[in-house]
Amino acid sequence: MKIYSFFKRFLDLFFSVLLIILLSPLFLLIYTLLKRDFKESVFFVQERPGYRNRIFKIYKFKSMHLLFDKNGKLLDDLERTTKLGRFIRSFSIDELPQLINIIKGEMSFIGPRPLRKEYLTKYTNEQLKRHNVRPGITGLAQIKGRNNLSWENRFKLDVEYVKNYSFIMDLYIFFKTLLIVFSRKGEKYVYKNGTQDSFAKLD
Repeated sequence: MKIYSFFKRFLDLFFSVLLIILLSPLFLLIYTLLKRDFKESVFFVQERPGYRNRIFKIYKFKSMHLLFDKNGKLLDDLERTTKLGRFIRSFSIDELPQLINIIKGEMSFIGPRPLRKEYLTKYTNEQLKRHNVRPGITGLAQIKGRNNLSWENRFKLDVEYVKNYSFIMDLYIFFKTLLIVFSRKGEKYVYKNGTQDSFAKLD
């Protein structure tokens, strides 16, 4: 596993640089389109725990406005998400800026999804093992049910990955993720204010 860990980092670095070069026209297009919706930065930046609980800043394309009602309560995701935001979330295009996190060594293509840092104190010792590898853009939990899983089952799959990850497993997760993204399966369906929102995410 130690040998593959080194090889995995090499693959992460090589393919993240390659994808940034190949997808630069898409990056520029999305950036330009989002600039119409968001006059300020088009990037969503949030601190999250990564490898060995080290805090880093994760990058995504913005898909929602920060809007509040008259009582100062944050509006529902559906009301805050833009039309373009729904599109880029449905195809996970909003995750593309995390290629920068991969280049910086903070993330990997495959690994447990990094969650908000306030959850750190809520993990059991077993669940904390999910941070014994670099977090990923996609992982075992994402292909086994994604947001339809309970938190307990999601964490079990994360720890299972940490204990058993290999080149074959990563390859399987990668291609399975592509199938899910392009078939637009695994989206969380929630109801807010009587409206179905298929683009809400837990993370």
